[in-house]
Amino acid sequence: MEVPDLPTTPTFLADPSSTQTHEVAVRYHKAWKRRDLDAVMALYHPAIEYSDFFQNRTIDYSQLRDYLAASMPEGSEEFQIYTDRLRIDGDTAFLQYQVTLNGSEGLVSFRTVEALSVRDGLIIKVNEHAMLVSHAPTLTRPAYSAEAVSRLGLSARQVGALANDLQQYFEQTKPYLDPRLDLSHVAASTGYTRNQISFFLNQVRGQTFYTLLNQLRLDEALSRLNAQRHASRIDEIASASGFNSLSTFYRCFKQKTGCSPKAYLQQLSRPE
Repeated sequence: MEVPDLPTTPTFLADPSSTQTHEVAVRYHKAWKRRDLDAVMALYHPAIEYSDFFQNRTIDYSQLRDYLAASMPEGSEEFQIYTDRLRIDGDTAFLQYQVTLNGSEGLVSFRTVEALSVRDGLIIKVNEHAMLVSHAPTLTRPAYSAEAVSRLGLSARQVGALANDLQQYFEQTKPYLDPRLDLSHVAASTGYTRNQISFFLNQVRGQTFYTLLNQLRLDEALSRLNAQRHASRIDEIASASGFNSLSTFYRCFKQKTGCSPKAYLQQLSRPE
């Protein structure tokens, strides 16, 4: 898609400090637009203080390249749109933008404000404030807490990677067919922590871990019923789909289809 450029017309009195800050901020913006990691790194002072308030962490200069590489958009589907013009106040520049990263179901997008402090032609301090937003307007997302965010420990790109990794894990291995599956097992199998997975499901997908499992198990049961298209042992299908509680299966089934499994099978067996 065509992404509008950042309006960089100066909005300050042309004092020496503001002029230099404006020049550095424009170079910084252009380096990000080109997705030129080396050019971005060249603008940072070796003693930079980089604070990511979304993750509640400070990134050392030695860690900054890997951090930025994980956050920089890639490919044609990922983009960064500036939501306000460049603003300058003495030695500080303010950038506001929304970055969209490629996650499953187009879930991951962030609104971000960066305050850059410039000294001797280099960026000496960055304060980055981000807010996670969703592309699924039909779902109401709960507000995330600072404590939950601090436990996440992932960059914006890594949140998208987590979404894809979880989707592939559940689709390819179908671990939910095991009624004993729990969050610890998923964490061990995917390489993420329990807190990271729980945060993603609750704050991005808007559902709990066991709500997700019931959804996947019900989809499996419906697939089996649709394939057979005749009267079957409902309890056997529920068990084979991962349910260890028939009452949970019946509740989820009626919420999804609006009828009982028996009535659903009767509809399937009717001649077309």
